[in-house]
Amino acid sequence: MRVVLQRVSGAEVRVEGATVGRIGRGLLLFVGAGRDDTATLLGPLAEKVAHLRIFADAEGKTNLSLLDVGGEALVVSQFTLYADCRRGRRPSFTPAGEPEAARVLVAGFREALEACGVRCEGGEFGACMQVSLVNDGPFTIVLDTDDLSLPRKP
Repeated sequence: MRVVLQRVSGAEVRVEGATVGRIGRGLLLFVGAGRDDTATLLGPLAEKVAHLRIFADAEGKTNLSLLDVGGEALVVSQFTLYADCRRGRRPSFTPAGEPEAARVLVAGFREALEACGVRCEGGEFGACMQVSLVNDGPFTIVLDTDDLSLPRKP
């Protein structure tokens, strides 16, 4: 799985003009599922996100986690995180997970994050969404489960 994580002072996602998710201080998480991803990734990835020390403490050092600051998360599915642009000018999305499997994994990631104690909002899987945010920093991190010591499909 891939997660583009942005520290925000606020973010919202709209579908057809209606707000379907809104948070204050916390993380906007664009989440993509790959073809080989399984549910075994969800808990460890959620724990990693919930405990990343990327919020400033009283001295201005990034020593606090999302849980430490009582932050929220806005989880937005984004299969385009698996775009393969190595050939030609049109991205290929074959590395992305099949839609139904990806839907289950993205929902499972949100549930795992909630189980860590993070209040979550979300977008609408497969919908054309408009995402607004105020990036705090800016502070953006890309997490890829291939780069982490997480269990993978055998």
